[in-house]
Amino acid sequence: MTKTLDVYLYTDFVGNLIQNEHGEMVFTYAESWLSHPHALLLSHSLPLRKEPFSRNECRGFFAGILPEESKRDLVARNLGISARNDFAMIEQIGGECAGAVTFIPAGAKLPATDYQYRPLSEDDLARILKELPRRPLMAGEDGIRLSLAGAQDKIAVHVAGDKISVPLGGAPSTHILKPAIAHFEGVVFNEATCMKLAAAIGLPVAPVEIRNTGGIDFLLVERYDRKIMEGPAAPSPIQRMHQEDFCQALGIVSENKYQREGGPSLKNGFELLRDVSTTPVIDLQRFLDAVIFNFLVGNHDAHGKNFSLTYDRDSIRLAPLYDIVCTAFYPELSRKMAMKIGGEYESSKIYPHHFEKMAEECGLAKPLVKKRVTELAAAIIAALDTITIPHPVADGVKALIEEHSQRTIALFRD
Repeated sequence: MTKTLDVYLYTDFVGNLIQNEHGEMVFTYAESWLSHPHALLLSHSLPLRKEPFSRNECRGFFAGILPEESKRDLVARNLGISARNDFAMIEQIGGECAGAVTFIPAGAKLPATDYQYRPLSEDDLARILKELPRRPLMAGEDGIRLSLAGAQDKIAVHVAGDKISVPLGGAPSTHILKPAIAHFEGVVFNEATCMKLAAAIGLPVAPVEIRNTGGIDFLLVERYDRKIMEGPAAPSPIQRMHQEDFCQALGIVSENKYQREGGPSLKNGFELLRDVSTTPVIDLQRFLDAVIFNFLVGNHDAHGKNFSLTYDRDSIRLAPLYDIVCTAFYPELSRKMAMKIGGEYESSKIYPHHFEKMAEECGLAKPLVKKRVTELAAAIIAALDTITIPHPVADGVKALIEEHSQRTIALFRD
């Protein structure tokens, strides 16, 4: 049996996501959208065209909206659907997604902008955080249609001062809430340290805040794909900004997000920015800084879904940095980086000639790249004392980052 979802970008109907009689997902842009004078593409991997996009062509973008790995399996179990059925999962949780895309039943009206939220008491929030390992994204709770990519526990929330609420229906959120992970000590403080350090040296990064409820630490990450609108002329108090990660933009499914499994390479990332960014000179520099920063702080998990593009009405830009964790702090995690630098995956085996090779592969000036590595390493060392997070893990992460930055400076000066 054929099923259809209407796909909206912002408040505009742009096309239909269809599950055909063979159970395969197909996407077609609406004729009304193709003829619209200001029609935007849904994804770099889905250019505006009349012909339908097959499952293989569109799955990278649409399935890339959904949770991954064991979280996806749990969501499916809570919803009573198959974990491999992308369409069914989008149908169930595709209300408040990353970016400005919304999925609703064919022919139904887009939810009005008088958005509804459910305020959470401290007890409510503590209960939800305890249940997240068993009920990711609060899937199955009445009125909740939230989807976030990734394999970590998290939920989308609305934050106003000290008050945290859950969006209902298609209401937009303002923050991503990420609780502590039992088997990774102090990961909330680890990520906060790395994110605040990136901000301290001037890198564009999503603002973060550490909070605690019911003895559970959690991180609030401000969404860069949401804008708080002010004034009587604003159509709604919160406006979505469309975005997609590098895997989605390149049509690569989430299961292949690591380079060694077919995911994006650094060369792919630089080429993508040259192709789509409206300010490529600035964004190429920012992406280079992000690559170097992740290397210096020991974030080996910086894969293709940890870099994104933001789409405004008249611009396409590299999104602020997010999901930066010093994975090197945890000895049980792989020392192999998600993307090779100059042909090498092992971070401990990276030397200046690897950055020179990377520069050559990515069309960058070798002296500029080498100079930027030492500049950022020195900036990190100088900024570490400004990061005041009173927790042993934060102290350990800072010590490890300082040691690696000092070692890198010594290597590049020899």
